[in-house]
Amino acid sequence: MTKELLTYYAQPGMMTDLERHTNSLKDVPKDIASVCKVTQGLLLHVFWAKSYDVEIPEKRKQELEIRSAGGMLECIIGLDAGPLTDARPPIKRLVGNCRDFTTLSVAFLRQHGIPARARCGFGTYFIPGHHEDHWVCEAWDAEQKRWVMFDAQLDALQQEALQLDFDPLDMPPGKFLTGGDAWRRCRAGEADPDTFGIHDMKGLWFICGDLLRDFAALNKVELLPWDCWGLLDKPFDDLAEEEMVLLDHIAELAATGDEVFEEIRETYENDDRLRVPPVITSWPGGVQTVVTLADMI
Repeated sequence: MTKELLTYYAQPGMMTDLERHTNSLKDVPKDIASVCKVTQGLLLHVFWAKSYDVEIPEKRKQELEIRSAGGMLECIIGLDAGPLTDARPPIKRLVGNCRDFTTLSVAFLRQHGIPARARCGFGTYFIPGHHEDHWVCEAWDAEQKRWVMFDAQLDALQQEALQLDFDPLDMPPGKFLTGGDAWRRCRAGEADPDTFGIHDMKGLWFICGDLLRDFAALNKVELLPWDCWGLLDKPFDDLAEEEMVLLDHIAELAATGDEVFEEIRETYENDDRLRVPPVITSWPGGVQTVVTLADMI
């Protein structure tokens, strides 16, 4: 593992910079289990709210549009000004989704100088036989010299409901597939694209979105699940063969991972079809919106 790579992932990106909240972060711990516990006490997953006896007011669903970890903390503190290490009652937690649990946890770890990154892809543990659109984290374990993959969303209630047969704080291979893993398997005919997605959205076009968002996250840009840019602004069926080849290539790079870190960075930075621009298209609630990212940080 190169020092350059670990330094890169130990530093915040545009979505994970918490510098303006330094005073609030002094008591936030730095081990994976404790970081997940803190995050779970600050966020309420929109799809799990009823399991916590919460009916989310319609206006509070706008909290799902907060992109940056800094913006999340501002809203969290606005709801309850207590120490971040104090778990809020569910109704006073920020309304979010798996991407938000992941992004906030990664931000906490990077604040401590711990290499961490978000991964976008599919969980196999929500619905039998189905690959559910999902986000998880990876953090570097310096003693074991390996990336530990963990699901920051799954608290005790969710673990019991899902009847997990593994430790979500150190997930074994195969429980989560990155967007690149899913793309490669489906392109090779090893998996059915229609088993990948969420709600009524599924198929290779959907996997393409997770592939590109995962690749952006490897470059420290953690976007919302409905944010689009570059190749995602083009109808999937209209992609040219060379563009499909490009998607195959970045899926291969993501799968190879750290060994091709420099190529991942160069490929992302030098291709307008992959690099996230200052202005993107987003689809909150299925409504097309133009978003200037600098206004959302």
